[in-house]
Amino acid sequence: MRTLSTNFAVLAATTIVAAAALPALAAAPAAPAKNGGLAVSVTQPRAEQFSRTVVATGSVYAWQEAVISPEVGGYRVAEVRVDVGDKVRKGQELVRLSDDLLTAELASKKAAKALADAQLINAAANLRRAESLGGSGAVSESERERLKSEDLAARARVEAAESDLTAAQLKLRYTHVVAPDDGVVTSRMVVVGQIAQAGGEMLRLLRQSRVEWRAEIPEARMREVKVGQSARVTTADGLQLVGKVRTVAPTVQSGTRTGLVYVDLPAPEGARPGMFARGEIEISKSAAATLPLASVLVRDGFSYVFVVNDKQGVERRRIQTGALRDGRVEVLSGVQPSDRVVERGAGFLKDGDSIRVVESDDRGATAVAGPRSSGDAT
Repeated sequence: MRTLSTNFAVLAATTIVAAAALPALAAAPAAPAKNGGLAVSVTQPRAEQFSRTVVATGSVYAWQEAVISPEVGGYRVAEVRVDVGDKVRKGQELVRLSDDLLTAELASKKAAKALADAQLINAAANLRRAESLGGSGAVSESERERLKSEDLAARARVEAAESDLTAAQLKLRYTHVVAPDDGVVTSRMVVVGQIAQAGGEMLRLLRQSRVEWRAEIPEARMREVKVGQSARVTTADGLQLVGKVRTVAPTVQSGTRTGLVYVDLPAPEGARPGMFARGEIEISKSAAATLPLASVLVRDGFSYVFVVNDKQGVERRRIQTGALRDGRVEVLSGVQPSDRVVERGAGFLKDGDSIRVVESDDRGATAVAGPRSSGDAT
């Protein structure tokens, strides 16, 4: 009986010890899995020609907008042959005025010219006869002087009649209002039946379909912008255009402390006068090392990258960055051309973390990021 009690006590004590050990076993950490660490992609700095630009905003304007007006007034508009948006050629008829009165006036001037010609012929003939009889004494000296005066007066009347005839012809020609240059009609203020006034605006023409972007450049950077530099302009609707600097304004606006730069744009397939646009003017281009923007972290006002070491770990390294373009950032210092830099997944790393490279692109192309690590970013 005593033996049975003793065995039962030993069994109970063993059960208690085993139960007490269970929490300790449950709290023991699991062994790290083989090939652990954040799965990342890596890249290397890429050497390329990198542009340095001046960023600006501004509006699109017409290069030159011609105001089309009649040169004669007081005549009814008989026909308008164009409308807003029509493309026209130089010399094309745009508006025709009624020419009935001018046609009659031209006929009258032609008759006056013919009469003056006849009078000149008669006066010239009389003068020739008088001069041929000058030695005979049949014509006095005073008579010859009178005939000379009549001849001169007849010639003057012919010149005046020719001038009047030319003016009448010009007036008749001006009833046909024509385009002074190739372009697009941007405004119409004339209707059939109205009485045209000399110099009164009828139409507006965007000359040669040319537009320009007038960029507002901060005064501190005006010296960097030169004629002939390339500019990339993006309109409000996303249209991208490439133009060239045509001229730089010699003055700065005192209210905004900016200067105007005039950039010629290609034919306005989408850029219309009055549109707002932003752009970049390329002021220089040089060789530079670049990294994808995804590989650069900004913390506490400084830029960092994670460089892969020989032990499949990462080292956080501070870098100095420059310009940004097309998803790539210029690296001025901090990395070497042979360094392997974490691209996607860098935001989840801290200095010294282990990694697992799942994709590598030695040319610096964009790669796919891996899953998040258990380590906290610093």
